[in-house]
Amino acid sequence: MQDSFDLTTLIFLALAVFVIWRLRSVLGQKTGTERSPFKPVDRSRTEPPAARGDGDNVVRLPGADRAQAQADRGQVAPKADARDWRGIAEPGSAIAQGLENVVQVEPNFDPRAFVEGAKSAYEAIVIAFAKGDRKTLRSLLSREVCEGFEREIDAREGRRETVETTFVSLDKAEIVAVDVKNRVAQITVRFLSHLITATRNAQGQVTDGSAETVVEVPDVWTFARTLGTRDPNWQLVATEAGA
Repeated sequence: MQDSFDLTTLIFLALAVFVIWRLRSVLGQKTGTERSPFKPVDRSRTEPPAARGDGDNVVRLPGADRAQAQADRGQVAPKADARDWRGIAEPGSAIAQGLENVVQVEPNFDPRAFVEGAKSAYEAIVIAFAKGDRKTLRSLLSREVCEGFEREIDAREGRRETVETTFVSLDKAEIVAVDVKNRVAQITVRFLSHLITATRNAQGQVTDGSAETVVEVPDVWTFARTLGTRDPNWQLVATEAGA
């Protein structure tokens, strides 16, 4: 009986150690203050993505290719599905009207798939920024946003600092604004995540945040795309710390 108890205890201890190791190795670590790990980028309306020709600096959202293929074949999603905003926007709200404006141009637009894609993009960008992965950032951001992120990375590296970030969870992603002007749609999403994040100096000492504390981080990001084009991708065009 004693041997069986000891074996069971060892198994649970091993599992606990494994779980903690996986959590801490997802990204590194980072936290300490309830603020975004990014310096906000100016959210003033930017020129349409298509006007810059940045075809490679885009955020590819799940379902975008399928929707474009359906449109190319002349297949249009049923209006009942396209206008079902439950869980996304309140009936009669400005967000619902904005989504209606998007669907009027692209009937196959799915706001739920958009939100899921935005969540994937958010996590990927948080990880890339912490690691200083410029290549990944360039593939996901618009030119202006990428330049802002790279300036922060350059300054960090100039001070010989490193950032450790553990992505603990993404608890919320909700559309908070939709704007369509001249066929350019801008959709703003508010994210609420939990991170462990710390900045270390050249000697390895934590100078900002905490290597152990999990903090809640709100962010507000805006994605843009020219509607009615064959390119199904959305660019991240602006970021700011949420409240």
